[in-house]
Amino acid sequence: MAVLEITRDNFEEEVLRSKVPVLVDFWAVWCGPCQMQGPVIEEAAETISGIKVGKLNVDEQGELSQKYGVMSIPTLIVFQGGEIYKKAVGFHSLEEIRKLLP
Repeated sequence: MAVLEITRDNFEEEVLRSKVPVLVDFWAVWCGPCQMQGPVIEEAAETISGIKVGKLNVDEQGELSQKYGVMSIPTLIVFQGGEIYKKAVGFHSLEEIRKLLP
């Protein structure tokens, strides 16, 4: 499945109301570790079934970043049933991402 671009306009529908767990990568264009995380997020979206994967640009969606306490990037947050299930800060391998998922 393709990586979704998450914005305040689709956050409720794509993340909070999702029937499956959602992995959201909070990132920014200027962030080196975020650029390294990007291909791993793409791979997660293509190889892990039963989840949605999205990327949320913190510069464009600052309100959502603040709401979910994102202080450092990249931050990965797994939402399940509209709630935060797990949160991880920094670069994570595909194997580490798998361990974050329910």
